[in-house]
Amino acid sequence: MRHQLLTFQQTKRLTLRFTIQMNFTFYKTALLNFAFIPILFFSNCRSITKNKNILYDKERSLSLNVFSPKKTGNNNDVLIFIHGGNWKSGKKETYSFFAKRMAAKGIVTVVIDYRLTQDTDYYGMTMDVARAILWVKNNSAAYGGNPERIFVSGHSAGAHLGALVAMDERFFKTLNINNPVKGIVLIDAFGLDMYNYLIKYKDEYNGIYYPTFTTDQETWKKASPYYYISKRTPPVLTFLGGKTYPAITEYTNTFYTELKKYQPGAALVINPKRAHVGMMAQFYRSSHPNYNSIISFMQGTK
Repeated sequence: MRHQLLTFQQTKRLTLRFTIQMNFTFYKTALLNFAFIPILFFSNCRSITKNKNILYDKERSLSLNVFSPKKTGNNNDVLIFIHGGNWKSGKKETYSFFAKRMAAKGIVTVVIDYRLTQDTDYYGMTMDVARAILWVKNNSAAYGGNPERIFVSGHSAGAHLGALVAMDERFFKTLNINNPVKGIVLIDAFGLDMYNYLIKYKDEYNGIYYPTFTTDQETWKKASPYYYISKRTPPVLTFLGGKTYPAITEYTNTFYTELKKYQPGAALVINPKRAHVGMMAQFYRSSHPNYNSIISFMQGTK
């Protein structure tokens, strides 16, 4: 199959358009639905400890933020969150609200940065995530976390990276460690099957994914968590927006169908009124039931 790469200027314009749309929708959703954010913010701050901009990879100047509960002991489950942004944008600071609320509920929560398409491809990004997980494995006890109870989560492209690092053995083998991930939480994941996605959806816009995934179809498969589903896959909890993008719905469903062969009890939680960005914005509400779903999943995973 022959693909036409977009010019640099075309890619730049499309990426900027996507980023503006994501940011506008995110904050619009938050402000419209959760007018009491300031009350929750100050309440959460009193019950947690924040440690920001800790370098987990000095060579690449990559850092993470750790949010810890103050009064729940020193053996808490740990959740690592990976931001989305189409592999081209996003930063850890945007998702502090999620980490603060999780920490207030007793979960040590780590939000990481990683290199984006401007600097590397999907493999480099996933290696960054693996290095962050290794740092958490080695250091989380100092922040009240249990290094034997590490879970990964992400939204959109971040969910793809979290699933891939936990399911494809290449990354932790490169670091000479056993897979430390106990479970995976996918929030409106994009990229679970990039092979079929890039074959099926051939419009011009998808050319922005070639720098991340190349134009090689075998690479698309290697980059897709779907092709690593097996009995070794850590337990998975999946959230899906009822009004998300059709491609996310399609490939989340195919991923989940295959997953059920190995994890019959795996849960797919559909939030019927939520679009893609709204799937994260709804976590501004500290009492949102998705928090309980995540914590119950973590507690139930042995």
